[in-house]
Amino acid sequence: MKVLKGTTTVGMALKDFVVLAADRRATSGFFISHKRARKILRIDDHIAATISGYVGDAQWLVDRLRVSAALYRVNNNEPMPVSAAANVASMMLFGNRPLLIAHVLIGGVDRQGGALYSIDWLGTVTREKFTATGSGSPFAISILESSYREDMEEEEAIKLAVRAVRMALRRDPGSGEGVDIVVVDRKGYKELRGEEVYSG
Repeated sequence: MKVLKGTTTVGMALKDFVVLAADRRATSGFFISHKRARKILRIDDHIAATISGYVGDAQWLVDRLRVSAALYRVNNNEPMPVSAAANVASMMLFGNRPLLIAHVLIGGVDRQGGALYSIDWLGTVTREKFTATGSGSPFAISILESSYREDMEEEEAIKLAVRAVRMALRRDPGSGEGVDIVVVDRKGYKELRGEEVYSG
């Protein structure tokens, strides 16, 4: 049976911070099942993830990543590296294929600075400077490719992420209802709404 899904998430890694953004629409086939879905989830104070695919599968994965990050912090007396969180997600997805259908972006800040990883439902991990997932990703990635710079300041990067998701909102029927943003920097995890930072 064909399953139709829709979403748009984007991520960008800069020197000392990452920006994650996502739309708010949850769909089930052609039915809009929720207009305020949370697609960016906190894993730890220094790591967050975006989710696309089957919501239940992605939420299950993020719950286990939260436990892994907490155990790592207790056992090692330091935060889990972002790469380790990406590897844990990869092992969980690979070990449960094809039962889990989720694509996650994991972004955060550790000793090495800002880092962003893309993990698909087969467990493939790639480190990215910027990327997008979901049905609206072709529209979002075109904006990121044309404007991303490694030396961007935080405010500029946030506006670019919002602009990328908003482009998908205009073109992709599976994406909609506004934009949520999360910034993870040396100070920790911070949530914003797209309406607060961009009106163009």
